[in-house]
Amino acid sequence: MLGTNGGAVGILVIIYIAVIVLEIAALWKVFVKAGQPGWAAIIPIYNLYILLKIIGRPGWWILLFLLGIIPFVGWIAVLVIGIIIAIDLAKSFAKSSGFAVGLFLLNFIFIPILGFGESQYVGPAASSPRAM
Repeated sequence: MLGTNGGAVGILVIIYIAVIVLEIAALWKVFVKAGQPGWAAIIPIYNLYILLKIIGRPGWWILLFLLGIIPFVGWIAVLVIGIIIAIDLAKSFAKSSGFAVGLFLLNFIFIPILGFGESQYVGPAASSPRAM
């Protein structure tokens, strides 16, 4: 009986690793499409800085994620920041608001669509007049 559960756990671990590798490869492609170094996708925190650069938000926005340590209010603030980032990323690749919702709720599906699909980077959404 133990062998069966161990096998199932092993399969889940392999699937988990495969999904993570797919996500890293997709984010790598998104960065390359936006003219940034693809290897930045594998560096924690720096990849968030590059993502903020791609969407046209200032680098100090990384500090806003520290609000997450404040119970409830901080969590809501980080949630709102995540929504803003998803909207700006969708606009930076000329995608709709519906795509932005997908980026926020189903990131593991929509990042590969951006990376491996036909999407073209059109410039940072947050720094352009069309973002208003």
